[in-house]
Amino acid sequence: MRPGNLDTSERPFVLIWELTQACGLACDHCRADAKPQRHPDELSTAEGKALLEDAAEFGDGQLVVLSGGDPLVRDDVPELIAHGDDLGLRMTITPSGTGSLTADRIEEMADAGLKRMAVSLDGASPEAHDAFRGEDGSFEETIRAVEDAREAGLPVQVNTTVCQQTVAELPAIRDLLTEIGAVMWSVFFLVPVGRGRVLEPIAPDRADAVMEWLHEVSDTEPFGVKTTEAPQYRRVAMQRRADEDEGGQSGGRPGPGDGIERRTGIVAGDGFAFVSHIGEVFPSGFLPESAGNVRDRPVTELYRDSELFRSLRDRDNLSGKCGACPYRHVCGGSRSRAFAHTGDPLASDPLCPFVPEGYDGPLPWDDTEGDARGVSTGD
Repeated sequence: MRPGNLDTSERPFVLIWELTQACGLACDHCRADAKPQRHPDELSTAEGKALLEDAAEFGDGQLVVLSGGDPLVRDDVPELIAHGDDLGLRMTITPSGTGSLTADRIEEMADAGLKRMAVSLDGASPEAHDAFRGEDGSFEETIRAVEDAREAGLPVQVNTTVCQQTVAELPAIRDLLTEIGAVMWSVFFLVPVGRGRVLEPIAPDRADAVMEWLHEVSDTEPFGVKTTEAPQYRRVAMQRRADEDEGGQSGGRPGPGDGIERRTGIVAGDGFAFVSHIGEVFPSGFLPESAGNVRDRPVTELYRDSELFRSLRDRDNLSGKCGACPYRHVCGGSRSRAFAHTGDPLASDPLCPFVPEGYDGPLPWDDTEGDARGVSTGD
């Protein structure tokens, strides 16, 4: 959930910088379609430092995620972390689970001022995770890195992709997170871009069921839970609370006075911004439509003033059932998934099964509806 005082027209909650698209893994879901070699036109160390200086203009404590590919393909990561930390940025990183993530490099990043490290686990066993990641030994390397991070006093977040191949693993991954002492579980609902186009997403009704289960997990487990590219999680949580509250609206639908219009969720371009390895500024890494390049204009200016970002921040611009939805200001739908399916970032999110009362327009999930199976918890 977003901080209540953050004005997302002025600054993003999360600014992601893709340092490189180079990576030694060949993950099935890879947004970047990563390659072994680095791109010759990547932002240099000096350009990266200038980007961080511009990012600091968003305000104190701006969250910056160093991403990839595998960011540790670059040797300047500790230098960049230290520079960002000196500027007052909250520096975090999402490295790949490979041999590059050594205990020494983790300690070096922690000493430079890194605030959190995120690793990916898409299965609770070596067989399941390594098959998804395309590399034998990735699971063991990831678990070893988590232990090394704990030794360095560095909090660890776990990222998990949800698709047909991984959804049955979620309960076991939940148990593993408690065992390894993760502080946050970020659950990413597949957007079909990059290599992820060949994966099968779960159906809309099943997505809602998984999100209801995740809401239960957030109430019972010692780690936090957040979703990525699934803003409907906010609607699901609100409906669940309303159903549990005797005074709630019938069916969990929003009513007057419940404050929904004043609480907006974070979606691509509205709370998120992504800087590519060559400096292009996208609303998210899963919505590859550029607002400009940081080599030409500051990231602050592109985020605040570009037509693309401004249009995404106006929820009344949404079309289809997302535009008619009473939850559009707390959810807004995945703009990345809408773009991936239609080429229009303002179209309806095909993962959401909620149909607004009285809406009789086209529905976006015709190819996937009908699968209402929930996640099996094994309890």
